[in-house]
Amino acid sequence: MGLNCLLLTKDATLLATIQNGFSATTAALEMRADPATAIELSDRRHLDGFVIDCDIVPRTSDLIARIRKSRSNKQSILVVVVNATTSASMAIDAGADFVLAKPVQEKQLQSILDIALPRMEREHRRYFRHKIDLPVELTSQSGETFTAKLLNVSESGVALTRFGSSAASGVVSVRFELPSAHSQTFQAKADVVWNDSFAMGLRFLRIDPGCRQGFTAWLDSLEAQLQFRGY
Repeated sequence: MGLNCLLLTKDATLLATIQNGFSATTAALEMRADPATAIELSDRRHLDGFVIDCDIVPRTSDLIARIRKSRSNKQSILVVVVNATTSASMAIDAGADFVLAKPVQEKQLQSILDIALPRMEREHRRYFRHKIDLPVELTSQSGETFTAKLLNVSESGVALTRFGSSAASGVVSVRFELPSAHSQTFQAKADVVWNDSFAMGLRFLRIDPGCRQGFTAWLDSLEAQLQFRGY
């Protein structure tokens, strides 16, 4: 369940510096030298962070905008390494969270990683989906009730199986029993963000305060189980 980050560069010196900086962390660093393959990867997978070298991206702002508009990575942490033609202010305006200037110094990189990695951890936890199999009840705004099965859960939402030929849209109420020694019902308002022939995805809008602590404790137990199994 470790962090996954992408480094986009052809610069051997920068590559060595970034690799050395990440070596002291638990984050996995994937390398790409071609912007097209980096875009393809970011379109189909969630990544907790990006390190983008402006030297090999003709229009860095376009790439940043593409990442920020993607469903999977719009909240990911972006570290941009600027060159003579791209200023720090341009990178920030485009959507970068942090900016480094070449030649990148190890102390400078470390100071940024000290701030960026905890933010990546929070984003990872928010996005990471635990596979589960639990019955769930949904209620539409019109009062119609559906039953389904949860497929996965994260801090920010759930995916669940479709229920027959019926389909929900808009805002729904979500209700299911939290697996624990002390029985507790999870209740939330959620928005239907995607829906296909077999499953649907919901993003939580509001979790009932009375069950938030129990929900967080359950997610913590799922994370502990993953770590115990060596994921």
